[in-house]
Amino acid sequence: MITTEEIKKLRDMTSVSVMQCKKALEEAGGDIEKAKEILRKVSKSMADKKSDRQLKSGIISSYIHGEGAIGVMVELSCETDFVARNDAFKQLARDIAMHIAAMNPENTEELLEQEFIKSPDKTVKNLIEEATQKFGEKTEIGKFARFSVK
Repeated sequence: MITTEEIKKLRDMTSVSVMQCKKALEEAGGDIEKAKEILRKVSKSMADKKSDRQLKSGIISSYIHGEGAIGVMVELSCETDFVARNDAFKQLARDIAMHIAAMNPENTEELLEQEFIKSPDKTVKNLIEEATQKFGEKTEIGKFARFSVK
């Protein structure tokens, strides 16, 4: 039997809906790590299904590192302004900008394949797939620019 505490723990770790967490835990026999892997696969599947949707909204986020020696602007796109105004979506954009500041990818393809700086067990692409699952909308990194005075 899956407990409410286990579901809450997985939800806190993944930000995925309670029902999806419960379903993943049941499928994994209560094993949190297996449930996280199941949720990653579901995220990828959901992202693939939504890949042909139009992106009509999004935000521009920035990150300035330290004393201002490195700065990043990134465009994170989604389908509706409802999601774009969501605080979690805004935080995702800021986290991606911070990642770009630290890892200095050459282009979006390279960025998507990099291990995410705040969670090395997943790539930036995995992060975007999880966002698609969490927000229920196609999410995509658009343009980005990194500036450095050094």
